[in-house]
Amino acid sequence: MLRFKLKERIADLEFREKRRVQLQDIAAATGLNRMTLSKIANQHGANVQTAVLDKLCTYFGCQIEELVEHLPDDQLRGPDVIG
Repeated sequence: MLRFKLKERIADLEFREKRRVQLQDIAAATGLNRMTLSKIANQHGANVQTAVLDKLCTYFGCQIEELVEHLPDDQLRGPDVIG
């Protein structure tokens, strides 16, 4: 599963710029739909196009691995219970 770290990037930007950053601000700056950004920020396993990721990396000035993390399936399930 891919985990998107959009909220972390927003928090970093807010800290650096000492101002509140809303999804609408990012949408206006990138040309992305606010609902698309909301899905990335709030839905597990959101389906995201590479063009969207490219725009977000450009906006935040980050590498893709700072925006997306791969979690193997065995990390999602937790330890197996022996019974």
